[in-house]
Amino acid sequence: MPLDTSAYSLALLRVDGRRWNELRRIHAQIRTQAAADGSSYFEMGHTKVMCVVNGPSEPGPRRGGTAAAAPGGGQSKDAEVAVSIVVAGFSSVDRKRVGRGDKRILELQSTISSALTASLHTHLYPHSTINISLHVLSQDGSLLAALINAATLACVDAGIPMTDYVAACTAGSTSTYAANDESADPLLDLNHQEEQELPGLTVATLGDSDRVAVLVCESRVQVGRLEGMLAVGVDGCKQVREILDRVVREKGRRMLQEGTVEKGVGLDEMDMD
Repeated sequence: MPLDTSAYSLALLRVDGRRWNELRRIHAQIRTQAAADGSSYFEMGHTKVMCVVNGPSEPGPRRGGTAAAAPGGGQSKDAEVAVSIVVAGFSSVDRKRVGRGDKRILELQSTISSALTASLHTHLYPHSTINISLHVLSQDGSLLAALINAATLACVDAGIPMTDYVAACTAGSTSTYAANDESADPLLDLNHQEEQELPGLTVATLGDSDRVAVLVCESRVQVGRLEGMLAVGVDGCKQVREILDRVVREKGRRMLQEGTVEKGVGLDEMDMD
């Protein structure tokens, strides 16, 4: 487990002023699009993502989305989770237009689809499709984690039964691979600059457990550092899960107060204290 940093000197603070185990500012909202079945807006630092969920509905023609394939290769009896990602041209410094067929986008779509399929109760909606549309408005690191968190909130807003929240976070190391420093400290929630310079991974867990739903590591890192990085990442996922749960409960409380829903719908079973 990581070292205790209760007395961390100023020299060891990161470029944005955080300690190694601190998350960036997280802001989240649900029900942001009235016309959609479910919607959300999620900020993780300066990474900003919007998500819209439609369905479950009868499957229509594919338009570039990625869905989890049936195990037998044929039509699945469970609902398919079709994910599409649109990256705004102004979302990064490069101002590069990213098409739907971009390899990086396809990988993100496949990862998110598989992660949510493992949590959503797709067997309740046979021969149907759940369409998840994600829009990237700003990028500053931890993009996959922000996309997973936004999609989770939107699915909750859509009322699709799921086992628990799929909460995601990133973790890295304070030293590069070339430095070969086995004693390098782990870092939580990498920003864009840290992702460019340091090894890192993205991890997503199911609920407040240690069950890993997603683990993506696209950089070279010594095996000795992985345990510390993964431990810090899982702990960060638990913190993110608490934030997601608080956002959902606060929205439910406001809906009860405004009379949008009745208590008999099921929100009365929520612990509002």
